Amino acid sequence: LAEALLEQAMIGPSPNPLILSYLKYAISSQMVSYSTVLTAISKPTLCPCLSFHHAVSIFPLLSCPSCHGKAEECISLCRALLSALTWLLRCATFYAEKVKEPLEQAAAENQLKMCLERLEKLLSSTKNRALIHIAKLEETSSWSTVEQSLVKLGENLNNLGSSPLRSQADDCVSLIKSIPTMLSVHSEQLNKTGFPTVHAVVLLEGTMNLTGETQPLVEQLMMVKRMQRIPSPLFVLEIWKACFVGLIECPEGTEELKWTAFTFLKMPQVLVKLKKYPQGDKDFTEDVNCAFEFLLKLTPLLDKADQRCNCNCMSLLLQECSKQGLLSEANMNNLIDKRAADKENSPSLKSAENANIQPNPGLILRAEPTVTNILKTMDADHSKSPEGLLGVLGHMLSGKSLDLLLAAAAATGKLKSFARKFVKLNEFTKQITGEISKSGPVRALLFDISFLMLCHVAQTYGSEVILSDSNPPGEVPFFETWMLTCMPEEGKILNPDHPCFRPDSTKVESLVALLNNSSEMKLVQMKWHEVCLSISAAILEILNAWENGVLNIESVQKITENIKGKVCSMAVCAVAWLVAHVRMLGLDEREKSLQMIRQLATPLYGENTLQFYNERVVIMSSILEHMCADVLQQTATQIKFPATGMDTIPYWNLLPPKKPIKEVLTSVFTKVLEKGWVDSRSIHIFDTLLHMGGVYWFCNNLVKELLKETRKEHTLRAVELLYAIFCLDMQQLTLTLLGHILPNLLTDSSKWHTLMDPPGKALAKLSVWCALSSYSSHSKVQASARQKKRHREDIEDYISLFPLDDTQPSKLMRLLSSNEEDSNILSSPNRSMSSSLSASQLHTVSMRDPLNRVLANLFLLISSILGAKTAGTHTQFVQWFMEECVECLEQGSRGSILQFMPFTMVSELVKVSTMSSPKIVLAITDLSLPLGRRVAAKAIAAL
Repeated sequence: LAEALLEQAMIGPSPNPLILSYLKYAISSQMVSYSTVLTAISKPTLCPCLSFHHAVSIFPLLSCPSCHGKAEECISLCRALLSALTWLLRCATFYAEKVKEPLEQAAAENQLKMCLERLEKLLSSTKNRALIHIAKLEETSSWSTVEQSLVKLGENLNNLGSSPLRSQADDCVSLIKSIPTMLSVHSEQLNKTGFPTVHAVVLLEGTMNLTGETQPLVEQLMMVKRMQRIPSPLFVLEIWKACFVGLIECPEGTEELKWTAFTFLKMPQVLVKLKKYPQGDKDFTEDVNCAFEFLLKLTPLLDKADQRCNCNCMSLLLQECSKQGLLSEANMNNLIDKRAADKENSPSLKSAENANIQPNPGLILRAEPTVTNILKTMDADHSKSPEGLLGVLGHMLSGKSLDLLLAAAAATGKLKSFARKFVKLNEFTKQITGEISKSGPVRALLFDISFLMLCHVAQTYGSEVILSDSNPPGEVPFFETWMLTCMPEEGKILNPDHPCFRPDSTKVESLVALLNNSSEMKLVQMKWHEVCLSISAAILEILNAWENGVLNIESVQKITENIKGKVCSMAVCAVAWLVAHVRMLGLDEREKSLQMIRQLATPLYGENTLQFYNERVVIMSSILEHMCADVLQQTATQIKFPATGMDTIPYWNLLPPKKPIKEVLTSVFTKVLEKGWVDSRSIHIFDTLLHMGGVYWFCNNLVKELLKETRKEHTLRAVELLYAIFCLDMQQLTLTLLGHILPNLLTDSSKWHTLMDPPGKALAKLSVWCALSSYSSHSKVQASARQKKRHREDIEDYISLFPLDDTQPSKLMRLLSSNEEDSNILSSPNRSMSSSLSASQLHTVSMRDPLNRVLANLFLLISSILGAKTAGTHTQFVQWFMEECVECLEQGSRGSILQFMPFTMVSELVKVSTMSSPKIVLAITDLSLPLGRRVAAKAIAAL
């Protein structure tokens, strides 16, 4: 019909207005579709120079095409618009070429003008561009024709000089070129200079996860940068600000060394990885330079860091960045000079007492190559020159060398191999065949030093660093066995009657005899690992003898001196068991056990101790202090550990004694919110509270705090900080937030008032940020050591909450149905799949994964709220949630959280005024799927 009417209208010198009005009526009454008319006009059989004039006059009828038919008709409208665009481009190219010929110039310019006007009319509508975007994905070959026509048109446009026609043509060309990138245009946030989330993520990593791999941190930071649309220079500036704040506020001792290693060794590596991400047309090194320029203006921050570290931190950091290729040499020198000039006015750092102290940053940077050398030394055959190896190890123990080396190894990802080498060395000391008296002490020392170092590493960086997955079956090294079964750690309760503490009785008896009778410990042919396993049972025998009056205090004193006099590891193993034993005793039974711990913890100052005794005692005291901390607090006992020069336990015992943990949580969060950023002490308090209260309690109470806020700027700041706090265990907290807390708020009408703007909008933002972060990382990243340590409470089995098959109604669906008039539809077992069919099912995403199940069910809930007959703040919340999803998404979001959204939801969303834009429809549907393109085309065509 369309073709017949067009043919009739075109008979004669000008189009027939009567038949054209018939055509217009036929389109309006949907007798004829827009797509058939457009296709008929742009048929390639019509020669452009003949039919153009006629056809162009029909175009005004078709400038705002719409289609309310089936998805197939909407897709054919997309194709028709693409062919119309191709045809108009060909016509424009044809007339732009004609302009060159003097005789036809005026007529050709006139025709070109008409052509460009029609092109502009067609492309000025976002709706048309969106439909063409879908057609481009449907028919890639047709789009390549458009691209070829654009090239040709560009060549011919040079004939036009700088006439108005030229600029009109350029506008059309840029509009066409913008079609493929319709979704990826995101403006950056330029009205802010502080970004507390970046700050907190860096602080959290530096304080709690120095040994973690850099890639997950890089991805997390990039996620925050994208979601909050942070300009690159300000993003890098925030990273450095957080590093300097961490340096200034961390406790002295090991923590200070960890922060120094994090700032000077790990963060430049992180930036090297960030540099590899696409930056658009910007140069990342320029952004880094710009960030340092901004950082130089923060003189008080830099001065305080310099004072703390006793050196010019900025200069060392700039040199390190330049080495890694993050700064050009010219920029580096320029920045160093600026800082030097600035420092002349700053308070003098060189006081008399710290003039001799070597600054940590310099020491850490020097320790890094030393780590590599030590690893090489440790690879050599130990049996050839054990004395030489002992010399190297003794040197490592002096002063703060060990902590420096460990911090440098942790920051550069070498700590695990460092620990493996010491586990191997510890295993090597089991070999005693044919041992002579001269080599006995050397072997004892190698065992002792490696054992103490490994204990120290486990306490400082977590026992995960030492455990290996690559042990041959049945061959677990002695130290790993001992650490897992006998070593007290925070949150680990040991049973003193466990079989691991009850070895072969004959070995125990001979050990008790040896300790009781000899004047000092024998060293030759001793199996130290067996001694360490037997000592616990030996101590029990000795305690019993003492309690029953068989031994007097002097005999016990002599025995403890034997235990700690030569090999400190024996004392460590003895105290490890005593700590477990004391927990089980009543108040009046503890005295002798605690007295024994005191005796073992006091070093011997005799002549007859083995080499490096003082250095070993320092490490032993630190290990014992960590081991006893829990028990001493619980039994209200004090044991004076010798002042070892090592720091007391950092971030220990942070919670106020008599305050309920909910009050602690709210007061710390309020303080953090007032300040606007999270400090490392607060991070540790939040972590402790998360341990104590559990994931649901923690998440629920923090969400309640967020919903109390009523000022817009406060809620936004709260979201930025809460997201960072949730990074303590993002996976579990996200599951709780999306699987429990949001469904409860959305399905309980008595709670809807809490979802008003601004707190409701802020919660929607937080939910989307958490969902995106967890989803993007959960497939790649294993739980970090910090999160593995945490006791996982089973909030509620996700399988019962969200069953796998569609035959049984899930608890969530029953929750929904209680708020719906037509409850039988929602909870009926045979709920039609079409209402919940989503892209994730077509991509066959595994629904056995708890996060996938929670997301799928949350979107089902959202879909049912949008289709419900009643509206309220919960409907508004759903709208904010979807808007935030669109805000945060990258173009081509296949595999994002929106793939769990049922396709039927798109048509519901378009009815919401703020969501009824073609760009939003393109953003929320999965255009890589034919069904996704049909759904999008139908929704956009109906706008």
